[in-house]
Amino acid sequence: MLVSLFFGLLACNNYAAYLFLAYIGSILTTSGFQAGCHPPRFFTKLGFSFNAQFTDKTATCMVVSEDIFVMLLTEAKFKEFTPNAICDATKSTEVLVCLSSESREEVDKMIRKAVAAGGTTYNEPQDHGFMYGHSFQDLDGHIWETMFMEPSAVNQG
Repeated sequence: MLVSLFFGLLACNNYAAYLFLAYIGSILTTSGFQAGCHPPRFFTKLGFSFNAQFTDKTATCMVVSEDIFVMLLTEAKFKEFTPNAICDATKSTEVLVCLSSESREEVDKMIRKAVAAGGTTYNEPQDHGFMYGHSFQDLDGHIWETMFMEPSAVNQG
């Protein structure tokens, strides 16, 4: 799975608002959530799993793939990592996370799962012939894109 991170300021509501990329053979992003919010319930319904070794009452580690992890922290814990105010993802966008899919059908399947789990879509699928994608917003308004690119288009450079 390929992850593209488009940086800006990660806007948030229940998730705290800071995303960083650490690359040491894997990708790790960090986001926060309010104590009453349960992002693991939402993301489990999308097919993601969680690493119990890095999970406690203030944090949980979502496994996206063998080399990609998202640390979800309580808002209070997240505030320890940023000197900036926590922003509202329903009003601002700080980052777009784009996950690659194996097919157009997998793109649509992920969007259906997200909507069934309480997420929302804000646009129609984008079909550019060689590339197909769609996006959803999670329970706090963070934008997650999923896309498929025809292998022949990738090989052409």
